[in-house]
Amino acid sequence: MAVKFFGHFLVEKGLVSRKDILQAIDLQEKTNLKFGEMVVEMGLMTAVDVDRVHLAQRNENLHFGDMAVKLRIITEEQVQQVLIRQRNNHLYIGEALIMVGALTEKQLKTYLNAFKKDQQSYISEKVEIKDEIPHKPIWEMVADLTYKMLTRVAGISFCPGPCSMVEKLPARPVVAEMRFSGAVKASYLLSVSETTRNLIAKAILDEDSVEEEPIEILDDSVKEFVNIVCGNIAAKAAQLGHNIDIIPPEIREGGAAGVNIPPNHFGLMFPIHQSDSEGFELTIFIPKG
Repeated sequence: MAVKFFGHFLVEKGLVSRKDILQAIDLQEKTNLKFGEMVVEMGLMTAVDVDRVHLAQRNENLHFGDMAVKLRIITEEQVQQVLIRQRNNHLYIGEALIMVGALTEKQLKTYLNAFKKDQQSYISEKVEIKDEIPHKPIWEMVADLTYKMLTRVAGISFCPGPCSMVEKLPARPVVAEMRFSGAVKASYLLSVSETTRNLIAKAILDEDSVEEEPIEILDDSVKEFVNIVCGNIAAKAAQLGHNIDIIPPEIREGGAAGVNIPPNHFGLMFPIHQSDSEGFELTIFIPKG
């Protein structure tokens, strides 16, 4: 058993074909427009306005609509119009499979229940950290902000797994690290696969393809993403009464062999599972005592 998305589960069990899933996903992509796409389709914003909002979101943790209102591009009433339209038009993968003729409504209900039972021990709806970890609310906030930025900035689809204490990071080709100092001392590490690194690079560089980009540029994109996330973390921590200083991120050497947790530190790991069956990790090295 392992973490799966509903489509993977159905294919693995032989309940639908890969062709069925691809047809359903294609239908979803045509139907489920992102907020920025929807607001342009409705004539409320231009593509240039959307780019302005995306750029501003890198520096402040706000939903697209809230940021657009703050920039005075649209009104709160218009945001609600877009949200209602998104909600009314949203198509889930199971519904799409029914529409392409791969499932019946009765089958969908049965398979969804089986899927939830299969995955209940792997997926975490809430960040839960043991009480023994110092500054527990800070690390809950760190994980939450990382998840939000993965969605808003990098556009990555994922499922968060339950956090755990670890002694060593899994081997990954790219490990970006940023250190915290000041009132809260720790190290923030994002360990990613080459595929995930390229997804992040496409978002940071705003390119459709990064196949021709040098490795250094791709790695720098991961560092820039970590810089964006941790800048937001420092701002949020200040609101909570903790002054955190951040040091420019670096690519950690030896990531391909795994990284050991430093002596006298907790290693708090948050696994992140992607829809392509790959995964990556957010890990925080926290001094004991």
